[in-house]
Amino acid sequence: MRDSFELNESVRQAVVAYSDALIRVAFAYLKNVADAEEIAQDVFLAYLQSAPSFESGGHEKAWLIRTAINKSKNKLKSGWFRSRNPLPDNLSDLPQQDRTVLQAVLSLDRKYRIPIHLHYYEGYALEEIAEMLQTKPATVGTWLARGRKLLKGILGGE
Repeated sequence: MRDSFELNESVRQAVVAYSDALIRVAFAYLKNVADAEEIAQDVFLAYLQSAPSFESGGHEKAWLIRTAINKSKNKLKSGWFRSRNPLPDNLSDLPQQDRTVLQAVLSLDRKYRIPIHLHYYEGYALEEIAEMLQTKPATVGTWLARGRKLLKGILGGE
């Protein structure tokens, strides 16, 4: 069992290293920055409460992302949660092309949107995404291929 100082230091380092990634993952689910930030806070609180030990930084990040995914799904299931504008005002300063791509990605069904985010924005391999989403790598590959095809249609590609 880790002592309190060691745990607090681990969580502090994780906050610095992974906050942005967790917010992006939660945003891919919730389409709202404030809700995504709340999920990231909840993930770090869970980290403090459960005090898990990790084999490596990659294992730690995977645990944090899996926890963010689960908490995001739970929030979507809650009775009070309502869908919001898919592109919040505070992202409107993005270049038009980036905004167009983001809107297209956010318009996809969650089963395509999340693997695309994890693969292209977070840099995870199919096997890693499959583990996080608790499915088979072949399924993730299919979701990515279908998601890319849908994006191509939305964005006017061939």
